[in-house]
Amino acid sequence: MAEWSHRTPDCDHDTGPAGPVPALPDWIVPRPRLTDQLARGVRGPLTVVVGPVGAGKTALALEWAHTRRPPWPLAWVTCDGPAEHPGVFWQRVFGALRAAGVDVPEPAASEDGPLLVATLAACLNAHAEPAVLVLDDFQPALDSPIASGVTHLLRHAPDKLRLVVLARRDPPLHLYRGRLTSEVAEVRTADLAFDDREAAALLAQHGIDVTKQTVSTLRRRADGWAAGLRLAAMSMERRDDPERFVAQLAGDDEAISSYLVEEVLDQQSPGMRRLLLTTSILDRVNAELAAELAGDVDGVLFAGLVRENSFLRPMGQGWYRCHQMFADVLRTCLRHETPGLVAPLHRTAAAWLAGRGLLADAVRHLFAAGDSDEAARLVVHRLAIGQVLGLARTRLPVDAGRQWPGEPAADEPESVLLAAAVARTRRDDQACTRNLERSAGLIDALPPGEGDRAARCRLAHALIRMERLRSRDPRRAGAAAADAESAGTHVPHALLAERPEIPALILSVRGGGELRAGSLKAAQASLTRGLKAAGAAGNGALRRDCLVDLALLEALHGRFRAADELTAQAVQPPMPAWTAGEPSRATLHLVRAWGALARGEPNRARHELAHSEGVLGKGSDAFLAEIGGVVARIAATVERGGRGAEAVANAVTVSRLPQTVQRTVAPTCARLLSPARPRRGFATAPPDQGPPEPVPAERLSARERDVLDRLAQMMTTEEIANELYLSVNTVKTHLKSVYRKLAVSRRSAAVRRARELQIL
Repeated sequence: MAEWSHRTPDCDHDTGPAGPVPALPDWIVPRPRLTDQLARGVRGPLTVVVGPVGAGKTALALEWAHTRRPPWPLAWVTCDGPAEHPGVFWQRVFGALRAAGVDVPEPAASEDGPLLVATLAACLNAHAEPAVLVLDDFQPALDSPIASGVTHLLRHAPDKLRLVVLARRDPPLHLYRGRLTSEVAEVRTADLAFDDREAAALLAQHGIDVTKQTVSTLRRRADGWAAGLRLAAMSMERRDDPERFVAQLAGDDEAISSYLVEEVLDQQSPGMRRLLLTTSILDRVNAELAAELAGDVDGVLFAGLVRENSFLRPMGQGWYRCHQMFADVLRTCLRHETPGLVAPLHRTAAAWLAGRGLLADAVRHLFAAGDSDEAARLVVHRLAIGQVLGLARTRLPVDAGRQWPGEPAADEPESVLLAAAVARTRRDDQACTRNLERSAGLIDALPPGEGDRAARCRLAHALIRMERLRSRDPRRAGAAAADAESAGTHVPHALLAERPEIPALILSVRGGGELRAGSLKAAQASLTRGLKAAGAAGNGALRRDCLVDLALLEALHGRFRAADELTAQAVQPPMPAWTAGEPSRATLHLVRAWGALARGEPNRARHELAHSEGVLGKGSDAFLAEIGGVVARIAATVERGGRGAEAVANAVTVSRLPQTVQRTVAPTCARLLSPARPRRGFATAPPDQGPPEPVPAERLSARERDVLDRLAQMMTTEEIANELYLSVNTVKTHLKSVYRKLAVSRRSAAVRRARELQIL
């Protein structure tokens, strides 16, 4: 049967199986991007157009043949699919070529396949110009006489035959060999998929006028499948609200499902049909997982399924996904035919996926099986609660449209912890607090022999508390961070190493707490490590928190250029947007206020302070409020023209900052209020030094600059060695040279001096 792409099957062209090119139907949607691709392809010996039933293969070839017809004879053969008989096939090929004007003899009925192929090759080679042969619905079996004959024909008449094959699966014509020699042009399922413009043109043929967004939604829902779009358009003609139909469209629409069942599913062998239905629960499948679900007997058919069913699209590394609408139909059939099999299949898939570290997929299948308690155990025991809270690159699918109870029925700490995490993501603070309190009691009640389980639960409990408190109560968040570190010592180190979001959150919270307690060196170390962990976790919010706190540390020491660089990094895309009342935003404005004072711009400093106060509100972060008070007093003193030690004392000692912070800030304030200081200028030298030293006499080499750049990125010696493809000893040698040339003895000092000298 010739394949259609834009109408229902009864709208196919009415022609014989072989002969001139069939007429061009008036309902074809022009697709010049693909006809151009075919026109280029026929310059070579073989062009294959491969796609599922209804993908538009025949329609594309017809459009190309009529609008971009090559300057050579063109013969068209409509095959009988897998049931093709060799004798009938070759009779059709000879007849089509004769009808196209190619001088080939009438084959004798007694001639066998190889002799026919040899005769045809000789005739083609004797012809003055190439001939184009289109084989529509070409589906011979592997190593069949037809496949062998066409392969030999291509081999023995490569300069005079231009073969165009339209098929539902890769034809057995040694495509890999042709790809190596660039003698095969391919148009595949992804190429055949309609784009938004083509989908809109198809809908317009049915008189359907909808928004561009609706067209795009329909096209995505159908995966660009021509038949699905046409069937959907036909259904939309009968509906008063086509846009609502598109929003609700699934593969179980009657017209679509009937077509797919009849044209695809019912054409499969019993074993292949079972394999399709069994694996339909999966969003993606590979051979091993297919065998796990379907059993060894049906599982061995997976290779054939991939080869013969172009509704499966490769995703790379042996994984495939099924066409969305076809998958919906398969799932509907599975539920209707074997409803008791659905949940066990999901559990089997979850166990297999979890065993291979594919946690998000495993959790999704457990919820599909209705086993939320097991999903909660998996999340907590794999230390993945941070992925529920959105702390990592991958977010676990635990809240996709589900109605979570405020209080889980199960008396399992993992289920209650997961409910608390979900409540936190929904900003339901009351439910989060209740579930945290309840889970704490359940954890304490665990038997002594379940110490490992208790440690993992305590770690999850502390992480939820930290994430909840870090923007509202730094002191209590710090206590939660200490609890998380304690629990972390009792869980497997290898598993913890796979969750960079956990140390990122702990170090960010701990560093912020150390900063507020006046432990500035410890804060610098924690925040630097937290910055690196946040980058590994892909958490922009935590990375930003670490950057602005590090910037505040630089500002407290009077290193305003470094502070400005850090704040610039903190606001560069793709950093996430700040939420209301977030302390890091207030910190950013404080650092900018310090910088404005250093440039002699007290009015600008006042403006930044006002922004900081607006973010903080009253009493939410006493430390930042005290820092803001110091900056405000310095700005007022500058505006009044005040100078000297007394002004410094009035600005600093009246604050309730820790003594270590006061001792650090006082020299910075003294420089800002120094009588000898110009009214405008940028203070860059450390408090205990004079003006910046001149550029060193010895310039850094290119490799030394490379090492210094990575030093500024907080990379370890080993990481620098790996990135620059050097040995660790070589990196150490370059570091010693950098230290000598910059007249410093430590990493941090080298970075600071390089920034002061504008080397970085």
